[in-house]
Parts: sequence; structure tokens; C-alpha cells
Amino acid sequence: MAVVPPNRSQNGWPRGVTQFSNKYIQQAKPLTLERTINLYPLIHSLFGTKEPLYEKASSVAARFQHMRKEFDKIGMRRAVEPVLIIHEHRLPHVLLLQLGTTFFKLPGGGLNTGEDEVEGLQCLMTEISGHQGGVLQDWVFDNCIGNWWRPNFEPPQYPYIPVHITKPKEHKKLFLVQLQEKALLAVPKNYKLVAAPLFELCNNAPGCGPIISSFPQLLSRVSFIYN
Repeated sequence: MAVVPPNRSQNGWPRGVTQFSNKYIQQAKPLTLERTINLYPLIHSLFGTKEPLYEKASSVAARFQHMRKEFDKIGMRRAVEPVLIIHEHRLPHVLLLQLGTTFFKLPGGGLNTGEDEVEGLQCLMTEISGHQGGVLQDWVFDNCIGNWWRPNFEPPQYPYIPVHITKPKEHKKLFLVQLQEKALLAVPKNYKLVAAPLFELCNNAPGCGPIISSFPQLLSRVSFIYN
């Protein structure tokens, strides 16, 4: 009976090394195969209001004109957006801000020049949250689950930089944020906070845009623990 050396796998290759097309790929560390996140019912959270949130520009054309001026001064716009998830009857829902009847957005925002992404996200979450008994809430930032790029001063955004684009106009990062069991959220007076089930977002780019409709795929690698 053949004896396999302790540093060799059953197929004869060194452990931690994979053969692919007659080449050897060294695996630096084991893969993380499962990621879990705690979800709590929406009824556990508390909601307050804050001053209305208005766009700096009154129209889409004016918004991109403003972005063009900012680009000339400081370069590419950087933004962070938190993805907040709760559950209703063990069905995952994403919290969105709704303006009017057809416009939905994440409670995100732009970063200042040189501002760290995580620190900027922490400041952003502080702005959209309240205090519990005078104590500032802690947020658990999981990781970045998406990168979206705006190649031109136009609405289209893509989850990659088109090959012919050397200077993207905006880079947006999506971070999965784990809500506390009893979160307190402050909603702008001119917006509504809605909980959208993942099954309604799936492949629904016409209704909620390409970024939000991608959430079911982005979150498919996460295992939810329903509390």
C-alpha cells in the first residue's frame, strides 16, 4: 500500500497547491466559505424624524453640472452607502429612503477630500441614526459588498470601469451594516423609510435601478440568522 507523505495530498501535489493548466497555484490561506449576519424584526427598531433632505441641484442636468464643477476642483467624487437589512416573518428586507412614488435611494453620501471610507461611513450612520438613552449607537460594519463607477457625467453606473475610461467621475462603495437589535433611525421629513423584500428587488432594475436591484445577488453569499 502506497503511503502519502504528510505534506502531500492524495493526488500527489503538495498540500495547499493546486494544479491548473500545468501550472501550480499556491493557496495563501483557506477560503471563507460562509458569512453570517444577524437580522432583527423591523418592529424592534424605533424611528424619529429630522430636517428634510434636499438635493443640491433642482434637476438631473443641474446635478451633473454641479458634479462637473466639483470634478474640475477635487477630482472623482467618492461616496459610501450602507446596506441595512431587517426581516419580516423571516423574509430579508432592505431599508430604503423613498421620495415621492418612484424614487428610492440608500441613505448614503459623499466623502470629503481625503476622508477615510469607514470613518466617513461612521459619520454618515451617526447622522441618520439617533441616540438610545443619550448613548451613541454602535454599528457593525461587515465589509464592502459592491463597487459602482460612473464613467461620465450621466446617469449610467457600472460595477466595473469600462476599458476606455481613464478618469471615472464617481466611485460608490456599498457596505453591509449590521443593525442592532433595537436600532433608532432618524428619517428626513420629506422621505419615507420603506422595507423592500429581496424578492421584489431581484431583476427589477426598471423599478429601483441597477444598484438596488443587484442586492439579492450581492447578498446571496451571506447566511442570515433570524432573531
